[in-house]
Amino acid sequence: MNKKTLVRRIVETLQEELEVHARSARSARAEATDEQSRAENKYDTRGLEASYLARGQSKVVADLQAAMQHFENLTLRQLPEGSAVEVGALVAVSGPDGESTYFLGPAAGGTEVTLDRTEVLVLTAHSPLGQQLMGKRAGDRIQLPGGPKKIFGKVVRVS
Repeated sequence: MNKKTLVRRIVETLQEELEVHARSARSARAEATDEQSRAENKYDTRGLEASYLARGQSKVVADLQAAMQHFENLTLRQLPEGSAVEVGALVAVSGPDGESTYFLGPAAGGTEVTLDRTEVLVLTAHSPLGQQLMGKRAGDRIQLPGGPKKIFGKVVRVS
């Protein structure tokens, strides 16, 4: 799997999310400042609620813009066989439900993309699974998320 193409697909997905949230932020901002949103009495909080929503949506937009910038600045390199997992690594992990593919990214953990008919989940080094994977090599065992029951998996590939 080509990591440059994968990162481009991640940025495209973030851009799509950004457009949706930017529209929502503009809409909430317009509602917050609309004449109809003025409080009619001390219990009327429509305008206040719309302003909170606008502020929250604007924060999401800023976070997505920052994540896109992190990915655009990410230096990708093909890791030689036997390398340890680091930011920018593509990692295949086998578990009881089959093989899963993860990309250790600088931001946007939880973003899912499909490339070459393979689903790839973006993890950050700060996530629980990302913390476990950092520094691991092919053949190493890790504990997979699975609730109270301990489920183990194995790092299959690091590239």
